[in-house]
Amino acid sequence: MFSWLGKQGGGRERGGAGSDVVQTVTGALRDLYLRKLLPLEEHYRFHDFHSPALEEADFENKPMVLLVGQYSTGKTTFIRYLLEQDFPGMRIGPEPTTDSFIAVMYGESEGNVPGNALVVDPKKPFRKLSRFGNAFLNRFMCSQLPNQVLKSISIIDSPGILSGEKQRISRGYDFCQVLQWFAERVDRIILLFDAHKLDISDEFSEAIKSFRGQDDKIRVVLNKADQVDTQQLMRVYGALMWSLGKVINTPEVLRVYIGSFWAHPLRNTDNRRLFEAEAQDLFKDIQSLPQKAAVRKLNDLIKRARLAKVHAYIISYLKKEMPSVFGKENKKKELINRLPEIYVQLQREYHISAGDFPEVKKMQELLETCDFTKFHSLKPKLIEAVDNMLANKIASLMSLITQEESNMPTEIVQGGAFDGTMAGPFGHGYGEGAKEGADEDEWVVAKDKPAYDEIFYTLSPINGKISGISAKKEMVTSKLPNSVLGKIWKLSDCDGDGMLDDEEFALAKHLIKIKLDGYELPGTLPSHLVPPSHRKPFQTVE
Repeated sequence: MFSWLGKQGGGRERGGAGSDVVQTVTGALRDLYLRKLLPLEEHYRFHDFHSPALEEADFENKPMVLLVGQYSTGKTTFIRYLLEQDFPGMRIGPEPTTDSFIAVMYGESEGNVPGNALVVDPKKPFRKLSRFGNAFLNRFMCSQLPNQVLKSISIIDSPGILSGEKQRISRGYDFCQVLQWFAERVDRIILLFDAHKLDISDEFSEAIKSFRGQDDKIRVVLNKADQVDTQQLMRVYGALMWSLGKVINTPEVLRVYIGSFWAHPLRNTDNRRLFEAEAQDLFKDIQSLPQKAAVRKLNDLIKRARLAKVHAYIISYLKKEMPSVFGKENKKKELINRLPEIYVQLQREYHISAGDFPEVKKMQELLETCDFTKFHSLKPKLIEAVDNMLANKIASLMSLITQEESNMPTEIVQGGAFDGTMAGPFGHGYGEGAKEGADEDEWVVAKDKPAYDEIFYTLSPINGKISGISAKKEMVTSKLPNSVLGKIWKLSDCDGDGMLDDEEFALAKHLIKIKLDGYELPGTLPSHLVPPSHRKPFQTVE
């Protein structure tokens, strides 16, 4: 354990549970924030401009998933699908039913906690939401229930986004500011789209833009995809990517999961395999959140520290430029108008990336109401403390996370819909590809062996075996790359003699078929694929 963790960073003694590393790391992060970063934030009024101060609950809370989308895209149904049970306050319908932010969290008994009570609970990470006022708090609640899934993660359901200026005004609170607050604290942001309603309204566009700087957390779900056929689905996917490209300014393509996330029969089964594979990928992404929680909190703290440093440079520069006696108001207006130029100047002077600076327009609006004479001058010791944290403490902490996670059992989300994908005949990929025939007594290759034998005997076997040269001539007709064929050869040559008998050749042809059908080859040969004549004794050739 690092000596600099101190009493607060020590956490509890490490044991066998995978969550112990999270307890240790979060304690250290909290200690670093309080000692190194918080003094800088308070000195330059960071909390008035960007984000409220972090509290203990922000470090200790479970991973959170935020669901955002237009009305009737299936957000609440998606939560119901994951939990496999109703939750208090749940309303589902084709009309805009969810008009509140609902935090779905674990509790020993079912019940609702209203927003005003929720923001005074020190054990919940929502205390700072009180700044959005009663208009928001009356539309915020926590739904608690004893569900296995919620022991590992919490889920935030958001109101369905409508189109038009009227809905934005009638909310009574800044919807995008609330989304931004959640985005800074959650581990995953899932944008849901309906295959029949791909238009991105003005408010939805603004909501997505409020996630600026959190691009690594965003995933996209194209829901209700079973209601269109394959040709329509291709067009819908293309249209969705085009629409997203206009509102999300990132060079990388967002990961889009296609499927129908509810427990009802598929209306169109043509793409069933695709939907199953996509659901499995999405489940794996969500299941990994507890294991990655410590890294996410570390990453968010680094982003916050970089922004706090830039903010300090901006505020101290404005303070330095202000006159001591006359012309203060005119100088203030001039500095606000020159803010883009000031950004460029600070980038050059302190070698800071342009991406670390806050949005110019938003900063200008906030500065309008400030008294620049009350700003503080640059205090190098505060900057040095944060630089030291980023250069030394964070690197040591990252090493601790890596080291301890490798020694801990993998912690994943369990229960609900996640259990239905793990094992049994309905698990993803069961009985397909290299797993085909795993629960059968007969060798799965035997059914195609007569056809493979015909090819085998045209290759002029000697003493019942063909050479590597002869096998290669046949195997390359598959047009698979040599790296793949080399692996197939290694798996098929069970006795490692550099030749193939009729069963080994049949196995090679079977593995080629598996690869051509789009499945992955196994790393080592599964016992059910071992040719009968090589099963006793059998040893995989490395």
